[in-house]
Amino acid sequence: MAIVVVAACGVAVGRFIGCALALSLAQGWLAQYAARIVAQSDDSSKEARSVLAVLQDSPYPFCSDAEIASFRELAFRSEFLKDAGRMDGGKIDCSASAGRPLRSMGQFRPEAPEQDGTIAYRNLVPIGDARLKRAGLQLGDAFVVFSSQIPGRLGPIPMDYRETEKEAANLRSGHPGHGTAPSDPLNMNSDGQVRLGDTVYVTRCSTQYFNCVTAFTTVPAALQGEAPWVSGAMMLGGAIGGLFGLAFSVIYRRSRNMEQQLRRAIANDKLELAYQPIVNLSTGRIVGAETLARWTNEEGEEVSPDVFVKAAEEHGFVGSITRLVIGRSLQAFGETLRTHPGFRLSVNVAAADLADPTFLPMLDSAIKRARVQPKSLVIEITESSTANRVVAMETIRALRRRGHSIHIDDFGTGYSSLSYLLYLSVDTIKIDKAFTRAIGTESVSVAILPQILAMAESLKLGVVVEGVETGQQADYFSTARQPIHGQGWLYGHPLTAAEFLGLLEEDWSKQLLPVDAAGLRTVAPGAVRIAGAYPVRIDTVRTT
Repeated sequence: MAIVVVAACGVAVGRFIGCALALSLAQGWLAQYAARIVAQSDDSSKEARSVLAVLQDSPYPFCSDAEIASFRELAFRSEFLKDAGRMDGGKIDCSASAGRPLRSMGQFRPEAPEQDGTIAYRNLVPIGDARLKRAGLQLGDAFVVFSSQIPGRLGPIPMDYRETEKEAANLRSGHPGHGTAPSDPLNMNSDGQVRLGDTVYVTRCSTQYFNCVTAFTTVPAALQGEAPWVSGAMMLGGAIGGLFGLAFSVIYRRSRNMEQQLRRAIANDKLELAYQPIVNLSTGRIVGAETLARWTNEEGEEVSPDVFVKAAEEHGFVGSITRLVIGRSLQAFGETLRTHPGFRLSVNVAAADLADPTFLPMLDSAIKRARVQPKSLVIEITESSTANRVVAMETIRALRRRGHSIHIDDFGTGYSSLSYLLYLSVDTIKIDKAFTRAIGTESVSVAILPQILAMAESLKLGVVVEGVETGQQADYFSTARQPIHGQGWLYGHPLTAAEFLGLLEEDWSKQLLPVDAAGLRTVAPGAVRIAGAYPVRIDTVRTT
């Protein structure tokens, strides 16, 4: 059923996309057609003015046989002109096509003169045949008549065109506009495209003269002309929809299966925990760890936390994961937290945990069993988990009253704002790794980082930077005015509890005994902590 439904939706979406693509292609053809006509109009106008300049300087007597012969030669050599000759007062005295008639021909009505002195006509008939009306230009007593050729149509769709003017006075083009113009209220005198009803219009205007050309076609004609695209999009949409339906059914079945496997893993304590160092970026010292849950399913496949935690949330048992993570983390790090009050352990909680009435009592009980201070356990919440402000605020306030620090995880990717942070009263923001990765690039995210740091400083919020993988990224934050902590592969991959404690012991021991000029490690008198042991007071120490 899922495959059929999603496939049908895919066909519908494919048809919609196909129709949109067909209309887009039709608009492209219309734009090319209009632009080609405009280009030809510009070329014909240039040629007409060039021929008129030649006729103005004619060396032959007015309408003499020699001059008429020169008219015919000019018309023959011209690419866009049909005729040339002499006229006065709207009447033709002689021309290449009509020769020298016994009396002047016609009484043609001109348009208003242009700035260069040329006069446009729409209806010149040099040989007296009213069916052959042409557009033309006159300069002095010389005139030329444009031919009626237009560029061939483009693409698989039928189309027509009409000419309009940027200024509604004079004809500025060599083409009289043979298309049958539709009746519409638009004054198409600038580049653009529009759809009115079932008709699509695309207008292109000359950059040299004052004429515009509007090419148009109907939507049914465009869809019929581009039918292969529509059919192809429908078939592709149906195929993609079928694949999505199949994938959905497989994922749904696997999700149901994953739920049962995950429940068994939690019940049998099969989830693994890893710990990633959090360091002070200015000193490089490890100051904390974030607990990360890991799960390998019964098929031996590693499942991403984003996947299995979301599945647990959807099926209502994410609290079981939270209890397991908090209990095992405190058990593994209890002694370290008791003997090193400056060290912090961070755990993530879900939105459902904040709304669970058993969450706070469970947390209190775990803290009591581990015999640690609440301030040693940091609670990390995501921005999305605080979408329900009332519930989030009440739980956060209760956690802060107990002494826990509250960190907003993945800051910058969800709901946060200045007023929102004030409303929630959190202690620290964790800048999402997407911002860290942008350092050294031209991404707009880099420009946001200084604003985030300035906001954190003004609100007296701590800052933890996620995803630090390079020295360049670490150096970027080292110049900040406020203390900044960081975590990422530059400082260590997620480790088991035993591996992490070994790394922590090594890190603390390195920082206690600096090397002097003699190559010996010395410590000035004062209270220090050696290799993670209890505090002792050293008066004088020299050791190799």
